[in-house]
Amino acid sequence: MVKINTMDPTHTKPVRAGIGRLKTTEPTARSRAQYVASSSQACDRYVGQSRREKLHVPSARAKHRLVPAPSVWVPVISSTGTPLMPCRSAYARALIKSGRAIRRWYRGIFCIKMLDRAEGIVQQVVVGVDPGSKREAMTVQSKQHTYLNVLSDAVTWVENQVEARKSMRKSRRFRKTPCRARRANRLCNSKRLPPSTKSRWQIKLNILKFIKKLYPISDIVVEDIKARTRKGSKKWNKSFNPLETGKTWFYYEVSKIGNLIKKQGYETFERRNFLGLKKTKNKLAETFDAHNVDSWVLASFVTGKSVVDNRELFRIIPLQLHRRQLHRYEPSKSGVRKLYGGTLSLGLKRGSVVNHTRLGLVYVGGTSNGKITLHDFTTGVRLTRRGLIEDCNFLYYNNWRVSISSSVTTPMVSDRKIYETPSTN
Repeated sequence: MVKINTMDPTHTKPVRAGIGRLKTTEPTARSRAQYVASSSQACDRYVGQSRREKLHVPSARAKHRLVPAPSVWVPVISSTGTPLMPCRSAYARALIKSGRAIRRWYRGIFCIKMLDRAEGIVQQVVVGVDPGSKREAMTVQSKQHTYLNVLSDAVTWVENQVEARKSMRKSRRFRKTPCRARRANRLCNSKRLPPSTKSRWQIKLNILKFIKKLYPISDIVVEDIKARTRKGSKKWNKSFNPLETGKTWFYYEVSKIGNLIKKQGYETFERRNFLGLKKTKNKLAETFDAHNVDSWVLASFVTGKSVVDNRELFRIIPLQLHRRQLHRYEPSKSGVRKLYGGTLSLGLKRGSVVNHTRLGLVYVGGTSNGKITLHDFTTGVRLTRRGLIEDCNFLYYNNWRVSISSSVTTPMVSDRKIYETPSTN
């Protein structure tokens, strides 16, 4: 036991002898240093004081909050079917709980339908469209928020199917079987789009009409595609003519939906560099930086946004449905050609989304021996070839499958409580 001299003038208070903390650095009068002479507020390890330094160490949960999760914006539809301004997921839950709105699913997107509101004030909502040969992007944006980023696959298989149909028709003409006489070409000199060209631009128009039913779109900004033609050169102009005729038809149809604004490619490039955004060279990557960065920039020409606030992608993959063929291309070993193709499977339209009793949310494929094929709604993988029509509850018609992918973060779990298995369209 060490005995300390309590008569030392440096002490402010007598200290008992024994084992314990030394009171040499602690104030005694009203716990303030200004009332104590020569008192120190710093820890001095050499006089035996052991005081823990309290450092603020953020926990794992606190670290997660350093990067705020993007808010989920739920589309709102009025009682008459008119789109209103989207709301946050928390407010959507409150409206559903109070009985003012009901849940709705529209082709893979969750929305709410108001029961006591037929109209409302809407803001300027813009859609940026970035056409492409393999992938196409669209972004729904306002001055405050980015509501939706759509990444869809282009329809590229129609040209090959038309060529195969043409060759099979020619081969049937040379068979020694009774057949009708050849008719005149009724499509000659008619003003129409080639099937492959129309299918490419038709999918863009269908997606715009789909978005128009969920958001109050006022302006549509499209990156204009120009093909350089040569006067008097038939071979050179023939390869670029479908592009020009297709986009002319598309612009005419888009002008019926909203205000059409066309931007050149170099304008998009300059604004993307001005905002400090980069575009990846991998055009088939399912990321925001592949194609949606350009559609976001196109929409920002009108809204004036400069910071990307939503990188989540809504993927759309069109379904490849085969036309009805009375006979297959190649006969079977028995010499009997089986029926193939068509748009109906035991009364259900192919691509229709149904709720199966065992498999859940699936879509209808082909049919064989009185049973239907069912595919996964997200991946398109065939789940069964022996589905019964009695076990399927029809939900809605559909011609594409959808999925949601996020390259950075996903909404918080509390924001996804509003999502449930769709029961009605």
